[in-house]
Amino acid sequence: MSFTVVDQAPLRLNRSELAVPGSNPKLFEKAARSAADVVFLDLEDAVAPDDKPQARKNIVEALNDVNWGNKTMSVRINGLDTHYMYRDVIDVVENCPRLDLIMIPKAGTAADIYALDMLVTQIETAKGRDKRIGFEMIIESALGMANVDEIARASKRNESMHFGVADYAASIKARTVNIGGPHPDYGVLTDPDAEGARDYVWGDPWHYALSRMVVAARAAGLRAVDGPFGDFSDAEGYRAAARRAGVLGCEGKWSIHPSQIALGNEVFSPSDEEVAKAQRILDAMEEAQRDGRGAVALDGKLIDIASIKQAEVLVKKAEEIAAA
Repeated sequence: MSFTVVDQAPLRLNRSELAVPGSNPKLFEKAARSAADVVFLDLEDAVAPDDKPQARKNIVEALNDVNWGNKTMSVRINGLDTHYMYRDVIDVVENCPRLDLIMIPKAGTAADIYALDMLVTQIETAKGRDKRIGFEMIIESALGMANVDEIARASKRNESMHFGVADYAASIKARTVNIGGPHPDYGVLTDPDAEGARDYVWGDPWHYALSRMVVAARAAGLRAVDGPFGDFSDAEGYRAAARRAGVLGCEGKWSIHPSQIALGNEVFSPSDEEVAKAQRILDAMEEAQRDGRGAVALDGKLIDIASIKQAEVLVKKAEEIAAA
């Protein structure tokens, strides 16, 4: 273990994160009743330029009037390169005590986060706001990926990083078929078999980018969240993308359609068998400590400290899900 101790972001369930356009208030009540862990009300890509002022008013009203229960509530502001951003931040932070997080799109440098931190801090101080607002950053450009480590550590408000695959693909000028899916041209040929036949095996064009972001997020103590999967009619495609993200270290994924919420919650929730095994590991550890044994074994296998820590995280997550 390094002598450097990394502070962890506040614990929040982040299995499913539902995107809701601020310009469509008819969807707010449905989102509030959904099973999503996090809801972000969108002022950016999902809202046409002419609709942004009204969408901002809609969101302020909804955060104050709709019963969101125990959901984590976030607002995706417009980019720092637009003239909409400052008013997004001022109007929402000044008037919405229910707000938990601000989602920062197209985070490119640590200075972007610093600038927003300064503005939010001034508003909180001026308004005497008790609840500190956290930041979610979307890494969706070549610039953002190049500076991902600095972005992750740019503010004490930082809680999570998200991979925005669509804008990232555009930024690196990648050829894409759909948002968040594989590409038929990204693959390799196997060597010929005895008859000369060869198989074509698809690969994952987003593996490096997602993994790189996860490393930066986890090294800074932040949650890592995978972004959108565009074809909301393809449940199995979503599941596959979510499982891949989970294996790489993500703890949740966006839901751009309500049908994807249950899928995200399913994939990123530990199974009963996994929880039971984790609890057995912790029980074995406690028993070994009571008996004064330095080594901990279960089912004939030695349990190392990494396994114990993983078990603690899994059991804690299961408790959070049960309490949600």
